[in-house]
Amino acid sequence: MQPAIRAEQLSKRYIIGRRQQESQTFRELIDAKFRRFGRSLLNSRRDRQAENEAREFWALKDLSFEIQPGDRMGIIGQNGAGKSTLLKILSRITDPTSGRVRIRGRVTSLLEVGTGFHPELTGRENIFLAASILGMSRGEIKKRFDAIVAFAETEKFLDTPVKHYSSGMYVRLAFSVAAHLESEILLVDEVLAVGDAAFQKKCLGKMESVTRQGRTVVFVSHNMGAITRLCTRAFWLHGGRIREQGPTEEVVSRYLFASGDGSGQLIVPDPAPAAGNPAFCLKAVRVRNAQKDIVSSLDIRHPFSIDLEYILTAPIPGLRVGFRLLTSEGVVVFSTTDQDAESLRNQPKAAGAYLSRCQIPGGFLNRWHYFISVGIDVPMVQSILFIDQALSFYVEATGGLVGDIPDNRLGVVCPLLPWTVESL
Repeated sequence: MQPAIRAEQLSKRYIIGRRQQESQTFRELIDAKFRRFGRSLLNSRRDRQAENEAREFWALKDLSFEIQPGDRMGIIGQNGAGKSTLLKILSRITDPTSGRVRIRGRVTSLLEVGTGFHPELTGRENIFLAASILGMSRGEIKKRFDAIVAFAETEKFLDTPVKHYSSGMYVRLAFSVAAHLESEILLVDEVLAVGDAAFQKKCLGKMESVTRQGRTVVFVSHNMGAITRLCTRAFWLHGGRIREQGPTEEVVSRYLFASGDGSGQLIVPDPAPAAGNPAFCLKAVRVRNAQKDIVSSLDIRHPFSIDLEYILTAPIPGLRVGFRLLTSEGVVVFSTTDQDAESLRNQPKAAGAYLSRCQIPGGFLNRWHYFISVGIDVPMVQSILFIDQALSFYVEATGGLVGDIPDNRLGVVCPLLPWTVESL
């Protein structure tokens, strides 16, 4: 089978430090050339210096990859990694500096909110305008008009100029038009972040439906949850190059782990009084394995602990020390505090240094990337300290929970639950 998209040694260079040439009439172009010639006679040295200050910036460098028909490919990476530049080249908005791209099939791009919309036209008129720009015939638009409107949920505002639409209504209508075009390849940039949670879920469902029809989706997003749910494969762009590619979960996990500090601990060198109560000073938060080593990577089979070290300069009645455990997509796995232990409940703490430790059993968390958010408070009285994503760690499936072969079970948790078998 021929790939839907094939890129070979794809590169894109920009020149920074040099003013970009604007569109000009023929007369303006001639005038500008004469002015530059006059300036060159007087300021040739300065012009040469300015030219030397211009610098090359390679947004993409020697990219080679293939995307097969029906693939759901996610592209991830930090800002400036080259994601949007790549989509613009695939959409033929800009040309590569070197290399080439072969695309088999009709391409639909949704790279900006309200692509092809005119603010003075109504929603109805803009559906016909934007769909025509995207390549639909008038007959196709009429055939799919009701489905486009129903998906966008803009029936009440069809005859209202879109300049009065909210950004959410814009993106709903724009995505709906693009999603209902029967193209073989759909390119989607980070536009879904504008919609609300319900609409994002609806869009993801639509794109899943699109790929089940054998169409190819290339999706750029900073929402790792959306990338993980929608895409079967992903590649990670870094500095204009592919740093890693493969199954989505593996690529996303390594990307998020590399984005964190990777130390397995948060240390406060000079503990300062907490904003909520000056009597509390946080010293450190640490992840320790079963051997009490500070680690950022854990074996899925073995127990580990989360340690919180702090100083009390005075007693704080009702103090509660705890944390939230979250997945890399921001889903809270659980919340816990030292007050969950009956032996510690309502036990006052005098001034001094303390270590609060939470034990987490082996075979409980599944392989993935996790974050710890620290929360210190007095319930129903005051919030003392909250640190979102204070540190991160990774649980690795180095062996199976039952046997030596990794189980690759689904779900955030993978507990070994009691079973019985009876002969009936």
